[in-house]
Amino acid sequence: MNQALLTRLFKSIEGDQNSPLIKVAYSIIEDEKGKGHVSLANKLNSILQGSLAKPNNFEPTLKITREKDYKVPVDRRYRLPLATHLEHEYLRHEMILTPDVESKVLRIEKEYLARERLAHHGLKPRKKILFYGSSGCGKSMAAERIAWDLGLPFYKVRFDSIISSYLGESASNLQKLFESIDDYPCVLLLDEFDIIGKQRNIVSNDVGEIHRIVNILLGLLEEYDGEGVLIATTNLEGSLDKALFRRFDDFIELPRPTENEIVELLKISFSALKLNQKINLEDYAKKMVGMSYAIIVKIANDAAKKAIINSKNEISTVDLDKALEENEAINK
Repeated sequence: MNQALLTRLFKSIEGDQNSPLIKVAYSIIEDEKGKGHVSLANKLNSILQGSLAKPNNFEPTLKITREKDYKVPVDRRYRLPLATHLEHEYLRHEMILTPDVESKVLRIEKEYLARERLAHHGLKPRKKILFYGSSGCGKSMAAERIAWDLGLPFYKVRFDSIISSYLGESASNLQKLFESIDDYPCVLLLDEFDIIGKQRNIVSNDVGEIHRIVNILLGLLEEYDGEGVLIATTNLEGSLDKALFRRFDDFIELPRPTENEIVELLKISFSALKLNQKINLEDYAKKMVGMSYAIIVKIANDAAKKAIINSKNEISTVDLDKALEENEAINK
């Protein structure tokens, strides 16, 4: 069983220390350690420890809506969908994150899975999340990973459909979208959230329309208590209305990768091809510090494509150096 499937399986496990299922889970962890998969075994053990629970006698109360019952709302004028659905099999979910960010993302997932136990004690999981950081550091991908791990449908808001030049229609579109997901468990991504979440005191030529949209959004975020997870992303943390920040249950910065994370990212990116023995990934990682995840993956892919096009059976230092040189200019 691959790492992604094992991770999803362990996140769905609940029970006490002595239950048969928990004992089987521990045997899987020991088996992975025996195979030399120490990092995976430690990750699975961490997930399992967080899933151990005391016995309870309450029945699940949350209503689950089937995906086929859900219809994406459309704008009134042009009948364009207000969100786009991304099929589960196309969700990006294999990520290299800093330990701090990984623990925070895992906390979101574990709280959602334990939402019924939390509700039994009058508590709620984190449902409204803001990811912020520079471009290419995995904010949107983290949202897809959460949908993948939780097995939830994933929808991305189409701001080209939401924002209308006609007075009042943008706010109406937002209200319609939020109402449609109120009882529908899914992950809804508001990518590049600063498009409509910018500060109300910024001077513009929108004759107050953006201000009205932000005010509506404040109310919608404040009132949202649906069964899914709302995730907003922004590259421009400073441009967001501070009142919006207070409406989120959690806000997480996704920083650029460290040297160790760059090495792991390069290993994953090059896993399908052989590397020349002269290539020292640690040395290249030092040169790539300060680059985003997206640029590093692009460098690796460019080097791999050069090798394949030239019918080589391995990636050479020349391939990697050339790809690095070409992309350093982009990163500046």
